[in-house]
Amino acid sequence: MLMLPLVQTFTVLAPLAGRLATLLLARSLNMPEPLVHATGLFVFVRVQAFEKKAFENSIARSLCPVRVARRLKSWFR
Repeated sequence: MLMLPLVQTFTVLAPLAGRLATLLLARSLNMPEPLVHATGLFVFVRVQAFEKKAFENSIARSLCPVRVARRLKSWFR
């Protein structure tokens, strides 16, 4: 019962807090607010792409046929 008003309050206040944080950061850096917002999105997308690439490389390395064969050989020794 008490949870619904808390969730509703959070959903109303979360975007406002994000806008306030962007506004304060833009003012402290003396930059226009849309530029700060676009830069934040660009950095977020780059970090996500880097994490995805690192994850894919680690999976590809662990499933490499040569490495799998070496592991199997070492297990059966």
